[in-house]
Amino acid sequence: MNAASTWRWRSGFAVPAVFVLVAVATFVGLGSWQLQRKAWKEALIESLEQRLSAPPVDLPPRGRWAALDPAYDEFRRVKFSAVLLPGAEALVYTSGSALRSDVSGSGYWVFALARLPAGGLVVINRGFVPQGWQDSATPDAAGMPASTDPVGVMRWPESRSVFSPKDDPDRNLWFVRDPVAIATAKGWGDVAPFYIELESPQPASGLPRAGRLRANLRNEHLQYAITWYGLAVVVVTMFVFWVSGRAGRAA
Repeated sequence: MNAASTWRWRSGFAVPAVFVLVAVATFVGLGSWQLQRKAWKEALIESLEQRLSAPPVDLPPRGRWAALDPAYDEFRRVKFSAVLLPGAEALVYTSGSALRSDVSGSGYWVFALARLPAGGLVVINRGFVPQGWQDSATPDAAGMPASTDPVGVMRWPESRSVFSPKDDPDRNLWFVRDPVAIATAKGWGDVAPFYIELESPQPASGLPRAGRLRANLRNEHLQYAITWYGLAVVVVTMFVFWVSGRAGRAA
């Protein structure tokens, strides 16, 4: 190989080499990020399983609500006494649930207002109704007594994303599970900063149906990591073949 050929070979090698380095670094970084996500998801599932399988404890009193921390208190099973206030419901649209295997397809969560014996107000998610059945989602139609001793799971409001549709209070339709925002719009007064996913009691008949939450979250981050690492290997392999062929032709 003469000097001119060597210069042309090296000059044609630089740009592809930089591209390969950037691509491999990107794919390896994405693979490592997925492994981190895998560890995070496994810790989350373990925490959910522990909290959702624990016996229910008494709902914290109203004076402690402001000090509760979602990082430690969300998904705790609680029990309490309450009186459902008639006519105070809101429909929250959902496309399904990652924590309830019995809920599939689009429909609505029925959020209802309940008063505690000590005077505090708590929003209760009474359960799911399929699309088209929302007119049946009233306390009277569902056969649930006004005074009840619920068991459920504490949840905090979900964040509104840029893709969340705008709420429609005139139709009593909401798109984010935010009890405080719903209560403010409907004039319910000061409610707890959390809401309760109802487990029991079940209504005597009709809808909505309450249900137990399960930690059945998908965890496919290992497969994603293998895919990204595999792409890095493919890029390196193709580059090696390309360099070998180019060197052979130059020789």
